[in-house]
Amino acid sequence: MKEFVLIFRLNDTENVKPSPEQMQERMNWLAGIAAQNKLADQGNTLSVTNGRTVKPGNIVTDGPYTEIKEFISGYIVVKTDTIEEAVEIAKANPIFKLGGNIEVREVVKRS
Repeated sequence: MKEFVLIFRLNDTENVKPSPEQMQERMNWLAGIAAQNKLADQGNTLSVTNGRTVKPGNIVTDGPYTEIKEFISGYIVVKTDTIEEAVEIAKANPIFKLGGNIEVREVVKRS
């Protein structure tokens, strides 16, 4: 099996603190992936206020990052045979109800 990272993106910081119902829906989604033995890493939620960007020339700027229209709110890693299967897992995530999206990318293992 291959590993794919699901990168969660939101359009605004208002939806960073999910309601208890939204949190339960997300936990149920994760539990379903784990029950299929396809959850490689449950990932983490990423801070939207405490961050820095390091740019060429050792220039450091504060976050959140106004130069992008959406921000990364978190990630998980799933194990599937194909990217299409990872995309199907992503489609069931409740982030879409908040106007968010999910980027699915294969994890390339170093040899």
